[in-house]
Amino acid sequence: MSDIGLLYVGAVLIINGVMLLGVMTGRDAAPLNLFVGAMQVFTPTMMVVGAQGDDAVILAASGLYLFGFTYLWVGINALAGLPARGLGWFSLFVAVAAIGFAGATWAQGGRVFVVIWILWAVLWMLFFLVLGLEKQGLTRFTGAVAVTEGIGTAAIPAWLSLTGGLRDSDTLALVYAVAAVLVLPILYALTRVRTAGSSSAEAVAPGVG
Repeated sequence: MSDIGLLYVGAVLIINGVMLLGVMTGRDAAPLNLFVGAMQVFTPTMMVVGAQGDDAVILAASGLYLFGFTYLWVGINALAGLPARGLGWFSLFVAVAAIGFAGATWAQGGRVFVVIWILWAVLWMLFFLVLGLEKQGLTRFTGAVAVTEGIGTAAIPAWLSLTGGLRDSDTLALVYAVAAVLVLPILYALTRVRTAGSSSAEAVAPGVG
């Protein structure tokens, strides 16, 4: 994923997370989902066209489509008032695929983005639980995780990479992994307090990213 694309993935995850926390509606979040979704479909398409058979480039492009299709689906759902179950099951596909991309990243020598791909797999699995299986009690937790990952796995790495400050290493990957193990249970505990007031899965579907 390009640094610019990753930066705006951070933005849309934050917006969608805020929506899941009940601060805005799905229609409020729809425009940014459509903008970022379109970018995440156009960019990999251009990469594939210019790849000239380069398997590494095609692999990188295929990962972008996972997110592009998600955000476009989110935006369309929000504007058209469509049911969310299909988006939920697609999120399961994304979650499983993300584990595969984590393995491919490891094989290519990456370390930090192995952890980041795994964290994205966790987030999309939560989208599956909330939308595909309608686990309403996880709505606010999913929103909090989306905001946190939008900042920590997208916006910050993108900014550091754009400014030349990102240095991949086993140590940084370990820091990410430990932070995730510590932060996720805290977010769960904090958001469970208001679980009883969560919206239904159908209502929150348009804002999932």
